[in-house]
Amino acid sequence: MGVFGQDGMAVEWRGGHETVRIEPWAPDSIRVRGTVWQAVRDDLPGALLPPAPSPGARAEITADLARVVNGRLAAEITADGRLRFLRTSDGAELLAEVVPHFTGPPQRRYAPTGAGSGLHRLEVLFGARDGERFYGLGQHQHGRLDQKGAVVELVQRNTEVSIPFLVSSLGYGFLWNHPGIGRVELGTTVTRWVSEASRQWDYWITVAGEPAGIVRRYTEVTGRAPVLPEWASGFWQCKLRYRTQDELLDVAREYKRRGLPLSVIVVDYFHWTRQGDWRFDPAEWPDPAGMVAELERLGVKLMVSIWPTVNPASENYDEMDDLGLLVASERGIGVHLPISDKGSAGRALVSFYDATNPRAREYIWSKARDGYFKHGVRVWWLDACEPELRPEHPGNLRYHIGPGLEAGNIYPLLHAKAFHDGMAAEGEDEIVLLCRSAWAGSQRYGAAVWSGDIDSTFEDLRRQIPAGLNIGLSGIPWWTTDIGGFKGGDIRSASFRELLVRWFQFGVFSPLCRLHGFRKPEIMPVDERTDAPSGAEQSGSPNELWSFGSEVYEILRRWLGLRERLRPYVMNTMRVAHTEGLPPMRPLFLNFPGDEACWEIADQFLLGDDLLVAPVVTEGARERRVYLPAGAGWRDAWTGESAAGGRWLVAQAPLDRIPVYVREGGSLAPFGDLSATSDGTGPGA
Repeated sequence: MGVFGQDGMAVEWRGGHETVRIEPWAPDSIRVRGTVWQAVRDDLPGALLPPAPSPGARAEITADLARVVNGRLAAEITADGRLRFLRTSDGAELLAEVVPHFTGPPQRRYAPTGAGSGLHRLEVLFGARDGERFYGLGQHQHGRLDQKGAVVELVQRNTEVSIPFLVSSLGYGFLWNHPGIGRVELGTTVTRWVSEASRQWDYWITVAGEPAGIVRRYTEVTGRAPVLPEWASGFWQCKLRYRTQDELLDVAREYKRRGLPLSVIVVDYFHWTRQGDWRFDPAEWPDPAGMVAELERLGVKLMVSIWPTVNPASENYDEMDDLGLLVASERGIGVHLPISDKGSAGRALVSFYDATNPRAREYIWSKARDGYFKHGVRVWWLDACEPELRPEHPGNLRYHIGPGLEAGNIYPLLHAKAFHDGMAAEGEDEIVLLCRSAWAGSQRYGAAVWSGDIDSTFEDLRRQIPAGLNIGLSGIPWWTTDIGGFKGGDIRSASFRELLVRWFQFGVFSPLCRLHGFRKPEIMPVDERTDAPSGAEQSGSPNELWSFGSEVYEILRRWLGLRERLRPYVMNTMRVAHTEGLPPMRPLFLNFPGDEACWEIADQFLLGDDLLVAPVVTEGARERRVYLPAGAGWRDAWTGESAAGGRWLVAQAPLDRIPVYVREGGSLAPFGDLSATSDGTGPGA
């Protein structure tokens, strides 16, 4: 049996060598931490901001029970150390620790990782509930919206974004407040959270009734995105890759000559001299300031790809190495990624700068400021920021803030912080960072996420819908995909052209609308082992609206006009994301939690309150089943025909259209004839 203590509104339980601390952390929310052989610490990295006041919170201690009550949530710990959480309105148990077997290890397990390190492999076990559903956990490519039954690795990878926050259908939200490598097992008999190496376990739980309230509470304690700049709600043009300044400007001019809306155009990787120099190659980009100025006159922002990698041949490598600004290795030399780079014979063995080191963050910003910002660049593409490791060896990394297994997942958040803080110090308040990875709280630094180097297939298109819905529930409202997929799309193929049309239709209703991809036929060879681009000279086939034949061009042109008409509405959803934390792209149950069918639908979504979107994700399909949620009336966006909610219907979906419905009484009227959007005028409301 243990003993209880009290510190203000917090209680502590001590038993054997273990300490557990329970305390209010913002309204209706509680934070719980535990450790062995040491006191609970406040200085470890995590996602939580300082707590908002919790008026009315109280602690109660008796001989055999300690209890913290905070609004709608109560936490109890017994004298033998068992934790459970209850809804105060009716006393219903929401979550409780479980001991799998009376002779086995306890519900909280500690396994030392090395003598004297203070690090343990940690497990915390909770009982599973039949019928409970789980959503969130970042962005994953398993294609599931409800992740009950899944084992989800907590590690950052290209296309896999680890954000350890979930929303339960039972009415609570749960944040595993660990930036380390691990996993969560959402089993039918137990829910198990695992950290491979940490000094203490740490989680936060909230009760807010409906899912929207849970997301609001979570984004209160991890931060909310700023308001998206108006220009960022438009169309972004990108390809792998524009090789020269003249090539990029010619594309921007052609968009304007054709009268096509264009908000952002992108300079992708290998525009630099070497990785880690962080500046334009003057042989290919001789006048960056002049390029930016012309684009601004055209009403176009320039986004530039920044990698966190440093080639040993870079002009900055020796200084960064001497100053300790590179990620180190526990064993061997600090090499993290082999890649073909400019100025290097064969593959360069590059290192990553240490984004967890404040001095390193200041250093990379100083180089980006001198190499890009002074030329007028204000929009940043933070690629490969997982960081991308080959081979994957997070356990061999040593960061400024701790070992790789303990802290590795926080890297993309702190990398985004480097550019956010640098821009803010220069007086900039419109900060947009397109990132390939994120962690809990990345949204507060202006981090947008795209779904990484996915394949150009209908199956991958289908997977992006639940991926986008779950990352939105995880606090990231600015999200997008490579329209058409990143790799494998042949612009000569009728199948790919159909895929591109269907993906573009989905992209028009995505929070951010961005066309990107490495298109076939290849201009230069690819890596035969991975079928991925290799080398500093490659450039894929054209990837502009007019690159796929006249029929596709006419369809895409009209849909791009629709995106322009929708931009005021999109911006309204972005302001809601800023003030309330609710994502623009939403699962149906976020607005209609009382409709049981809405909790299961993974291939439709809401854009804000008033648009229901049903993308076509099957090749050759010209109709699809659509569910209209109960509790609202709906109108077909194309015909204006009314339809009652709470039922399934079969909607027509010719190649130039997907099913879209407008909520009765909302802010939008039906669109009518899609061809009317081709000039890009009108509010669409």
